[in-house]
Amino acid sequence: MRLSAAQQRRGAKSTMQLSGGAPVLVLSQNTKRESGRKVQQGNISAAKMIADVIRTCLGPRAMMKMLMDPMGGIVMTNDGNAILREIQVQHPAAKSMIEISRTQDEEVGDGTTSVIILAGEMLAVAEQFLEQQMHPTVIISAYRKALEDMLSTLKDISVAVDVTDRVMMLRIVKSAIDTKALSRVSELACGIALDAVLTVQREDNGRREIDIKNYAKIEKVPGGILEESCVLRGVMLNKDVTHPRMRRRIETPRILLLDCSLEFKKGESQTDIEMSREEDFAKILQAEEDYIQQICADIVRLKPDLLFTEKGISDLAQHFLVKANITAIRRIRKTDNNRIARACGARIVSRTSDAKEEDVGTGAGLFEVKKIGDDYFTFITECKDPKACTILLRGASKDILAEVERNLQDAMQVARNVLLEPRLVAGGGATEMALAQALEVRSRAMTGVEQWPYRAAARALEVIPRTLVQNCGASTIRTLTSLRAKHTQEGCESWGVNGETGAVADMRELGVLDPFAVKAQTYKTALETAILLLRIDGIVSGSKKSKGDEGTGAGGPATD
Repeated sequence: MRLSAAQQRRGAKSTMQLSGGAPVLVLSQNTKRESGRKVQQGNISAAKMIADVIRTCLGPRAMMKMLMDPMGGIVMTNDGNAILREIQVQHPAAKSMIEISRTQDEEVGDGTTSVIILAGEMLAVAEQFLEQQMHPTVIISAYRKALEDMLSTLKDISVAVDVTDRVMMLRIVKSAIDTKALSRVSELACGIALDAVLTVQREDNGRREIDIKNYAKIEKVPGGILEESCVLRGVMLNKDVTHPRMRRRIETPRILLLDCSLEFKKGESQTDIEMSREEDFAKILQAEEDYIQQICADIVRLKPDLLFTEKGISDLAQHFLVKANITAIRRIRKTDNNRIARACGARIVSRTSDAKEEDVGTGAGLFEVKKIGDDYFTFITECKDPKACTILLRGASKDILAEVERNLQDAMQVARNVLLEPRLVAGGGATEMALAQALEVRSRAMTGVEQWPYRAAARALEVIPRTLVQNCGASTIRTLTSLRAKHTQEGCESWGVNGETGAVADMRELGVLDPFAVKAQTYKTALETAILLLRIDGIVSGSKKSKGDEGTGAGGPATD
């Protein structure tokens, strides 16, 4: 038995069989393999395609995308991360580009559009060197050197900021919101974002901790107008009391938090009880009542006014709690329980028998249940020193509220970044132009082949001001030429593009400022991604056989 000559030439894609029966050896080449220049060009094309999708979403005159998910839902946004999250792509390089947007959003919360555009441009300018047979390692080495010089120059041109100056902090947050759909109520939104971040910040062993994700919750309630939105110094839950006779308003309540159920513990699934007399059934009911009475007695002993639990509360337990004049709310989320604990100074208790006086929270000023629209909402407000807060958003529709929420998240991240790293750089493409100018000057002192990719990386930075000019409809060549000329002068590092008009202006005077942390992370992520994709020279993918090819392979079993 041997393979036919034709099959040897095209590669064995069949199952070798003995003449009498089952296969003994599989030589199935079920993998597709691409390598070399073709793969690098494909990766660059995929990266440019992803960058082109969201290029129009940069700046205050940004266009929005309407996205439809498979379930028929619609998302309208100009947030880069939100757009790329909904896009389905097959190319592995395109998936890597989408991943860096998510990384940027998780790390600093802003700059998701910029990082994609910059990474795409870094790869685009490398294409000409690959065509000239320059080895990718040389380009990568030049990009690494460019990144080091960018970060050192960025540190030099950044300025320190006083985080206690509320007016300055509001200006910083406003520069982030002005490119979003929320810009028409920017003053209100900036105040909300800054107040929320200042509320949740806390010192932990001399280190400032600001956990927005867990302790600054956004509650969206359709109806009303955006101007009715506010920050609550406390917690708001979409819950009502468990019993109609419980109090719905309590001033300075004593709050007890539980993560256990106030119900009788049933037997395991295999438990089997046989009763032969009526008295046996009465005993079981009595045991259940005694257990509930005991755990309610443990609670009543601490004299709380308000009880929250993550689990259920039985009807019998509600009866005992109502008799003790305790208001109870059940089945709240773990995250909500943690926020209530931070807001009012309580501690979450796992068993009622372990509850102590110091576990009771006394920091809340007011508890009340209100009806908004068709739903009941629980408010715990006027807390003395809350380290958690809730942002109540009102608006015309769910789509508007979802976009406002995305914008507010970005604004809070900007405020958080400045508080953690109190340094600023100019926005509007000014920083990119200043870095491009500095790298251009340094490249003149370089020798060897590396100077050309290094200079190309400097030119690639100009994609940010160029895109801003294009998005507001101004003359790209004239504006960029004028901006380059401005940056050759001493002390003009803060000159950039006015995103509203497309004219060259001083960004510090306009109040367009970006946190240092966001810019540094943008350059790191963009260049590291470009380097990663340039290092790929082969893609091997295992593909399944189609049903028609099963059994015989491409040309049938080859036996002579």
